[in-house]
Amino acid sequence: MLTHTQIWTGIDRLAHRAGLTPSGLARRAGLDPTTFNPSKRTSADGAKPRWPSTESLAKALEATRVSFDDFAALAMGRTAGRSVPLLGFAQAGDHGYFDDAGFPTGSGWEDIRFPGDEGEGAYALEISGESMAPVYRHGDRIVVSPDAPPRRGDRVVVKTRAGEVMAKELGRVTADSVELISLNPAYDNRSVPTRDIVWMARIVWASQ
Repeated sequence: MLTHTQIWTGIDRLAHRAGLTPSGLARRAGLDPTTFNPSKRTSADGAKPRWPSTESLAKALEATRVSFDDFAALAMGRTAGRSVPLLGFAQAGDHGYFDDAGFPTGSGWEDIRFPGDEGEGAYALEISGESMAPVYRHGDRIVVSPDAPPRRGDRVVVKTRAGEVMAKELGRVTADSVELISLNPAYDNRSVPTRDIVWMARIVWASQ
């Protein structure tokens, strides 16, 4: 359980991590600029601690794209997760970013913090467009792990020999084809010949 001091320390560190003051963090979250000010942290006489509301904290986390697990780590002075390479989803179909098994390679990758402990081959992709809405929206980041064997019903990222990269739900798998169920009902499901799939990696985390 986080203490009063830890919660406010976490907010200060969250603001600093985003390059903001507490007032700037509040403004970015669409809140009154004084929401996270030191004067709001105790009663007027300083005798009684005051806590941020759940709503204000949730808005601050959404505005900075930080999970509650990462926030708790900030509040307690721990380093959350580890760094993983990040690539824009639109770039993932280009040559030179992956080996034949779907592991990241080459240059052009950035790094982000990931609060999990998946295999060393895990990497992140940033969603572009709305073709995967409402599950994943433009700007969301997903972490995939080529080490994690996908099962029916899992959400996966697939790359085809034609260079197409897509995030789908894994359906029926046979020796000859793989059924890929669209996350956006406006798009049709796909049945892709097994021979046309270069690699498939399971989605293990999303920044929503």
